[in-house]
Amino acid sequence: MIAGPSSTQSGTSNLPKTQQLPPVSGPRVPPGPILTPVPQTAPSARAGEPLPSLAELLNRPATAGAQPDVMTSTVPMAGEGTVRVALLVPLSGPAAKLGQGMLNAAQMALFQFSNDRFELLPHDTKGTVDGALAAAQLAIGDGAQLILGPLLSQSVQAVGPIARAANVPVIGFSNDRTVAGNGIYVMGFLPSAQTDRVLSYAIGRGLTRFGLLAPDNAFGAAVLQTMQEVTLRSGAQITRARLYNPNADDYTDVVREISDFDARKQELKRQISELKKLDDAVSKKTLERLEQLQTAGDLPFNVLLVADGGKRLQQIAALLPFFDVDPAVVKVLGIGQWDVPGLGNEPALVGAWYAAPDPAARTDFVKEYAATFGEQPPRLATLAYDAMALAAVLGQGETGPDFSTASLASPNGYWGRDGIFRLTSSGITERGLAVLEVTRKGSKIVDPAPVSFQARIN
Repeated sequence: MIAGPSSTQSGTSNLPKTQQLPPVSGPRVPPGPILTPVPQTAPSARAGEPLPSLAELLNRPATAGAQPDVMTSTVPMAGEGTVRVALLVPLSGPAAKLGQGMLNAAQMALFQFSNDRFELLPHDTKGTVDGALAAAQLAIGDGAQLILGPLLSQSVQAVGPIARAANVPVIGFSNDRTVAGNGIYVMGFLPSAQTDRVLSYAIGRGLTRFGLLAPDNAFGAAVLQTMQEVTLRSGAQITRARLYNPNADDYTDVVREISDFDARKQELKRQISELKKLDDAVSKKTLERLEQLQTAGDLPFNVLLVADGGKRLQQIAALLPFFDVDPAVVKVLGIGQWDVPGLGNEPALVGAWYAAPDPAARTDFVKEYAATFGEQPPRLATLAYDAMALAAVLGQGETGPDFSTASLASPNGYWGRDGIFRLTSSGITERGLAVLEVTRKGSKIVDPAPVSFQARIN
């Protein structure tokens, strides 16, 4: 267990200990404010009501000298008025580094927002469904009133029934909306929202013929479904879509196929053959130009959405010019998985657009995390920070903690480390996303993220 800020008169920390959490290596979280308040002039979804940041709701720095001290012991019984929130993340197994990063971020939020009546119960899911289920059972047995995590959609789904039976809400870190609802929330960046955002921006700039390359899994299916919905309502078209095996070693065939490369190559040969039969100056000049090309004829699309990231994105991007998909002719689009440094090193992606949170929103967080723990945070660490900050704020209501749907799903939403967000009664998290353009030196915003949400229509 990790308790919120508390100190004796001498300034020494008074923090309970835990057996669920291994010692944290590296520097401890420093005292003092670690979340920059959002200006109160931000527009709101309701006239006259400013959209609050979590810091504005509770800007309570840790007491001087109070630092998280993570050791091992048994979990003591909660005292009267104590608020207990569990964090379920992988602290062992293949995803242990990510889980530790999320725990670090949660501790940062804990010592910024909570008081000495707030207790964090970290539990190791071991990165498995069974581990998450066991961790949830322990957390509920320890008196957790809210569960943050687990990370994977299968684990969130497994935890759901026992959490509902105990009337304990769950804020998971998955991006799978199918596991949300009935007291289960997902904080992850939804592929549907990212797809809608970047496609709508492209359509607003006159692009109407869309191609799609996406993995053949639940993520790819969600992207394709959203693409169908967006193009249908806007009058645009999906002219070519291919889903590929995400575990494949090579993506040559799928890029060749979606680009209609073989047919276009044959068309070039046909045109060259016809021109060779002619003897006029214009034909000879045209022939000289065509002999410098790989293909002839239009591509099946003028926009290509590549809904993937990491090494698969790198491999696919490198194949695009090889199969004559010219970024000067075809606008390439991406989703939130592109929100990483170094994309501009791939020439085919320079000038591409993708949807993601405004990077400026998490700039201070990245600096603070690095200064505290001596390394860069994993990208998903902001999810744990915002979830813990929200839990700490809602745990300090005048009449006690309020983790009800009405409280969690505030219609105005909050300013977090990835911009504005709000949980909904359906269990998904809505976010304000920006559209960014890849440059050789990084990314730049071409369409800013919104600063408030539209009022909900029930």
